[in-house]
Amino acid sequence: MIHGRHAYPRGVPGADILDDLRARGLVQDSTDESELRQRLDAGPITLYCGFDPTADSLHIGHLVPLLVLRRFQQHGHKAISLAGGATGMVGDPSGRSDERNLLDTATLNVNVAAVERQLSHIVDMDEGVLVDNREWTVGVGVLDFLRDVGKHVTVGTMLAKESVKSRLESENGLSFTEFSYMLLQANDFVELHDRHGCELQIGGSDQWGNITAGIDMIRRRHQASAHGLTVPLVTRSDGAKFGKTAAGAVWLSADRTLPYELHQYFLNVPDGDADRFLKQLTLLPVDEIAAISAEHEAAPDQRVAQNRLADAVTAMIHGDAAVRQARLAAGVLFGSGAIDAEGLAALRGIVPETSLDGAPGSDEPVTDLLVATGVCSSRSDARRTIEQGGIRVNGETVAAGSDPVTFVDGRFALVQRGKKQRHLAVLA
Repeated sequence: MIHGRHAYPRGVPGADILDDLRARGLVQDSTDESELRQRLDAGPITLYCGFDPTADSLHIGHLVPLLVLRRFQQHGHKAISLAGGATGMVGDPSGRSDERNLLDTATLNVNVAAVERQLSHIVDMDEGVLVDNREWTVGVGVLDFLRDVGKHVTVGTMLAKESVKSRLESENGLSFTEFSYMLLQANDFVELHDRHGCELQIGGSDQWGNITAGIDMIRRRHQASAHGLTVPLVTRSDGAKFGKTAAGAVWLSADRTLPYELHQYFLNVPDGDADRFLKQLTLLPVDEIAAISAEHEAAPDQRVAQNRLADAVTAMIHGDAAVRQARLAAGVLFGSGAIDAEGLAALRGIVPETSLDGAPGSDEPVTDLLVATGVCSSRSDARRTIEQGGIRVNGETVAAGSDPVTFVDGRFALVQRGKKQRHLAVLA
């Protein structure tokens, strides 16, 4: 679950939003910026950004354009969040070297519902709109689509788009299914223009071709002007793809990426990324971020910027309580916090856990505990490891002998073998 309901100040609608985006490094491409500034100064504008439900969660990379929607709301504009139930059935070729696997209807429905929940918790739905592009796509026949949409786009124009050119030149080529994606997204812009007066589409820089196709279609079908703006695809300073770890993407869903893992991810970003991520992945004012960065430079070993970044992102996505739990768990795991009931409870779901019907009560309670939790394979393995000083229970090294096991708060015992293997025993 994402928790994005925070009271952020709203400004008077105007082009100041563009200055804020530029100060954050969030403008990659834009249609005529002077015209867009004039339009923004004239009054509130309606804009949208689409998110295809290729999984049952968005990931950290999606936060950049998603927060741009929220930033526009802060400046008094109206944001539309689009869950691409229709486009998700086809797959966007932009930024990919191979074709996506097509989703079955049941999976797609689950993904759309999950993505919609996440969108509605970041973007303020009291002031915004949430749509699924299946609303205007399902039931439209292929002949009607070709006649009403396809005739407004030339093949030459589509072939000239970088997202198409790069795939045509790739080893895997481009199927007609993915080739048609641009038409679907362009039509989305037209539909939102007609239904909601939408005049601006935003997205990642890999969406520029799709966005301009929509702008051109609005011009051809309605002789009206529209605008487009893209944000850069964020990468880490070490060249790694943003939001990726050795295990895969860093997800917004707590079921895929634990709040603790999300918090740790941002605590460990390099110094060269912290200031930029504070600007692009939080709603903190730019001048406040400058003060944080100055404090960080004065004491880099304190990792001030990373701590503020990890807290801000985790709180925005999972809530303030999740930040506290993440910090409690880290304190226990890395030895900087008290090993008490609250800290050990925070480890649940983070380290392996075994539920016990009762505390070990034989003549060797510690060895029995080690075997019961699977930390040691047998009593003899447990005795040998204890003799080598390799076992800690609740942070204390276990000496040879049959010392009783103390369960904190009568419930928890944290067993550790070596430096990395940890296991939580919980009395039922």
